[in-house]
Formats: sequence, C-alpha cells, structure tokens
Amino acid sequence: MATSSKIRSYERENLKRDLRSRHLRMIAIGGAIGTGLFYGSASAIQEAGPAIILVYLVTAGVIYLVMRALGEMAVEEPVSGAWVSYSNRYIHRFVGFLNGWNVFIFLLATIGADLNALGRYVHFWLPGVPIWVTAACTVALIFSVNVIGVRFYGETEFWLSMVKVVAIIAMIAFGALMVFFGVGHRGEPVGLGNLVDHGGFFPHGISGTILSVVMVAFAFGGVENLALAAGEAKDVEKDVPKAINTTFWRLLIFYVLAITVLVSIFPWTSLTGDSSPFVEVFASIGIPAAATIMNVVVITAVLSAINSTVFSDTRIIYNLSLQGNAPSILSKVNRNSVPSTATLLVFVIMIGSVGLNVVMPDRAFEVFASVTVFGLVCIWTSILVSHLNFRKARAADGSLERIRYRMPFSPYSNYLALALLVLVIVCIAFLPNMRISLLVSAIWGAVVYVAYRIYIRRPAPSGADDPTDERVMAQDAASS
Repeated sequence: MATSSKIRSYERENLKRDLRSRHLRMIAIGGAIGTGLFYGSASAIQEAGPAIILVYLVTAGVIYLVMRALGEMAVEEPVSGAWVSYSNRYIHRFVGFLNGWNVFIFLLATIGADLNALGRYVHFWLPGVPIWVTAACTVALIFSVNVIGVRFYGETEFWLSMVKVVAIIAMIAFGALMVFFGVGHRGEPVGLGNLVDHGGFFPHGISGTILSVVMVAFAFGGVENLALAAGEAKDVEKDVPKAINTTFWRLLIFYVLAITVLVSIFPWTSLTGDSSPFVEVFASIGIPAAATIMNVVVITAVLSAINSTVFSDTRIIYNLSLQGNAPSILSKVNRNSVPSTATLLVFVIMIGSVGLNVVMPDRAFEVFASVTVFGLVCIWTSILVSHLNFRKARAADGSLERIRYRMPFSPYSNYLALALLVLVIVCIAFLPNMRISLLVSAIWGAVVYVAYRIYIRRPAPSGADDPTDERVMAQDAASS
C-alpha cells in the first residue's frame, strides 16, 4: 500500500515550465466558470428555485476543501498527472489506472455536453445550423491551440477567461443596479420579491433543493484542473497556493453572486432551459444588444471549458504513460514539449463526441452532464482519500511538519467533503434522467478493471521503472 514509511517517487516529466502566475490564476478561474454555470444552471434553478443560492454556497465551500487537499499535494509533488498520479501512489495502482483511463468516457461525456451547449448558443443567431457542424469546427480550433505549445495554451486561456470574468462582474453590477435602483427597468427597482414570490424560497421543498446539488456539482467541474498545470508552472511553491487561496472567493463571486442576481431580477419559473439563463434574462428585459453580448460571452466560456478539458486530459494521459499504466507511445512529446500523441488521442475522442451530437442532439447535454458528474465525484473522492494517505505517509516518514501548504482542519475537513460527495451520488440515483450514468459508469468500471488485470500481467519493457516500486522521493529541482 501507499502509506508505508517511505514516500514514493513521482514521475519525471519532459514538459516545459512555461505557465506563469497570471496563467495559473486564469486557468483556475477558467476551470470554475464554464458550461455548468452558463447553461447547466437553468436545470439547477428549475430543480431548487431561489434556494439554489444556498446549494451553490455550500458546494463552493466543499470544493474549496477539495482544492486545498489537492493543492497541498501539488506543491510537494508537482506533476501534470495530479490526482491520477497521487491516487496511483497513495491509494492503489488500480485507482490510478481507473482515474487515468476514465479520461476516455468522461472526456467523451464532458466534451459532448460542452459541444451540445455550444451548438445551442449558436442557434441564438443561426437556428438552422446543426449542432454537430458547430461541434466539428470547434474541435478543429481547440486542437490547433493545444498542439502549438503550453505557453500558447496559457495565453489563450488567459484571454478567454478574462472575457468571462469581465462579463460576469458587469452582469452582477448591472443586475444589482436593476434590483436596487431600477436601472434598465424603467427606473423601477426590481427588488428581492422574485426570491419568494413564486412558490417561496424553497418552492420544491428540501428534496428539490438537495437534488439540485447534482447540476451544481457539474457547474464546479474543472476547477481541479489547476493542479494539472502545476507540472508546467514556473514557480509552483508560490503560484499554486496563491491561485488556490483565492478559489473560494472566486466561486462566491462568479457563482453565488451571479446566481443570486439571476434569480433576483428574473422569476425562476420563467427560465426555459433552451438557452443560457443569462442570455434569457437580458433578452427578456428588452436589451437585445446586451443579450447578444452575453451570448458571445457564454460561447467564449464554453470554448474556454473545452480548451481547459483538452489540456488537462492530454496531461493525464501523458502522466499515465509515465506511470506504466498506459502504452509508452503516449508519453512522446513534440519539439514544443507538448504531449503530441496524447493530444492526438484526445482529438480522436472529441470526434466521437461530435458523432454523439449527431445521433442524440436533444438529450445529449443531460445524459453527458450526469456521466460527467459521476466522473467528477470519482476524481474529488480520490483526491480526498489520496490526501489522507499522503498525510499518513508523510507522518511515517517524519516529513509531515515540513509540508509547505496545508489543508485546514484535516482529516475532519476531508470527511466533511466526502459526505457531500456521497450525497451527490445518492441524488443521481433519484433523478430519472440522470441515473443512467450510474449504469454506464458501473459497466465502464468493470471494463477498466478487466483491462487492468490484463495490463499488469504484461511483462514490463526492458529498463522500465516499476510503478508499484517504492522509493524515497527525490527532490524536484523545479520546486525547490
């Protein structure tokens, strides 16, 4: 097991540390603001009504705990595989194997959901364009961005995220002026009546509020990608904690405040779910130019989310190969130090997502979102459990006191976060349109386990490291 008295070595990667502090901050924001907020929030609001504000607030706190656990490990062991690498070392090789190969089905689902939402946004202007056409064009664009180099990816993500940040801050400010001063509403303050006037604050009771946690969890998916960038950060010890420390406040501002403004200025019962609720709000109050601008923003948000997903998943596949849990050809990098073979494999999977939007464009988002949520819960759970074992290994090795960036109140904070993640899985089982994800994920898990048993029986290549071999961790020059 991974909690022995020696800390296991982490993978030596042939990647450039070209991501600067401003890149990491925007990658953290980009991971936290995506399709789940701009599109999936409609489903969550319909499920809980105005009480969705509380759900976002509680979930933001839990996700922050997950990020602190992940950040503690990322500062000590900065690798691009992040939780895949940690679960391989601190839980079991199969968990690392499963987390890594989960990329295939969850990438298919995540990209499928994002591309489906993107196609619907384009319908705001071009209703006759099939969703799969928009999806295909997007795949080609994002592939180009990611194959050039990590610095180019960082710059692209920086500016895409900047658009989202400015737009949401502007929306919050404009909404607050409308609520309290009637700006844009004929001078009549909207007030806070919409929070209680349409069935009360809890229109579907406590059960509806609790069930909404599934789509809220989907909205927060991607924030953990920050740790994947640690393997290519210039100053891990300084930049990663700085980015994570501000995560909770970003989540409060960009989710809780944005949703509060949304359900305050617009009756939650009027949201159709056919497009982004943010666009619906501005279109309904007679400001078509603002609605058009918001549609550009939400398209930018989806492009950023897809861009971030492609980056993170190529690094996961690359690191999985270095662990010995995937073919060695996937660890090849091009002259720009980009995992080119892994990127090509991700590109092939994205084409599959385009195909799924051809076959089932109407139900794609909900089905894909539910599978993605299950995958996210697996990731977040493995992070929390890995961290518990990471702490035990450090204590046994005598290096616990030398940890530079600590998760607060561990292990109790770990258990609290794990309890909410269990609740998410239970809620998925109670939602008819989403429980299929449990079946799909169970079948996939069984397939991966069979593949794992076959894979570990293969003879290791000559001179290759045994990924289960325990060695004292060497000091990484890049993080010293």
